Amino acid sequence: MKRICILLLSCLLIVTSLIVLPGCKQDRVVLNIYNWGEYIDPDLLVKFEKETGIKVNQDFFETNEHMLAKLEGGGSYYDLIFPSDYVIEEMIKKDMLHKIDLNNIPNFKYVGDRFKNLNYDPDNEYSVPYFWGTLGILYNTEMVDEEVDSWDILWDEKYAGQILMLDSMRDTIGVALKKLGYSVNTTDPDKLEEAKNLLIQQMPLVNGYYVDETKDMMINGDAAIALNWSGTAMDIYWEGADYIKFVVPKEGANLWFDCMVIPKTSKNKAEAEMFINFMLEPENAYQNSLYVGYVSPVTEVFERIMQENPEVADMDAYNPSEEVLDICEVFIDLGDSRPLFNEVWTQIKVR
Repeated sequence: MKRICILLLSCLLIVTSLIVLPGCKQDRVVLNIYNWGEYIDPDLLVKFEKETGIKVNQDFFETNEHMLAKLEGGGSYYDLIFPSDYVIEEMIKKDMLHKIDLNNIPNFKYVGDRFKNLNYDPDNEYSVPYFWGTLGILYNTEMVDEEVDSWDILWDEKYAGQILMLDSMRDTIGVALKKLGYSVNTTDPDKLEEAKNLLIQQMPLVNGYYVDETKDMMINGDAAIALNWSGTAMDIYWEGADYIKFVVPKEGANLWFDCMVIPKTSKNKAEAEMFINFMLEPENAYQNSLYVGYVSPVTEVFERIMQENPEVADMDAYNPSEEVLDICEVFIDLGDSRPLFNEVWTQIKVR
């Protein structure tokens, strides 16, 4: 009898060890996110994990093109990605995205109407806005004593070695096109050839092509002028470096929207929608906007920051005027012309 009891007890222990209770570590859902660097407050990830029991892993990309190439290369396992407008348009055309069930995202109601039904996703089926802003020029007022209002300053020999450009194909080529008086979305080979030659001509003046390094280089006085996004300017402002200013040049620039999308590689679509809803909750969106520096599409967040920091109302980096927005363009999908842009970009970068 004793042997039988011991045998039964052993069997019970084996069976019990195989049972995984909901919420236990062995059964924990892992949400894999592919995001820009320093583009979310890490404390919010901790908060989300505590509230839901879902673990969040992050990988990072520096440009939309690198992100898209990785996804198209296969082997991707991401549940949530943060691409820009024109790439979302391309991914929709290539059937790379799940449709998002907005019934699972009640906090979508907090998103301002101006950020809904935009051309890259006209029916709000595949994307939810995350941040938005403009492209422009950062400049150090202790090193630049002239008015900065044109892209021309990026070609000024007076600042040789003190100019930082963006290691981003669409942004950098777009600036050259705007300086020449063309649309950032032109696919005319002759106009692109002009833009390429203009950027090659600029090369001897340029310190380098950067992305994430730009902020610290500008704060530290390692450069006088930089091509960068409005959110970087706000991040610098929140850090107290008020000698760094930002302007959208008079020739016009890019107006961009970054969004949250769910790729078809996702194995956790419901959990991805939970995360999207979490990020749109006004208190979370406010915390995230302060940490990252970029402008939230959540109306309540924008208004709260304006009330608490009235000085930002006059800053192009946070609250661009209608006049500024009128001269800006949103990138569109290049379609069959993308290889042409890639070739132009390669010829610029090999110099």
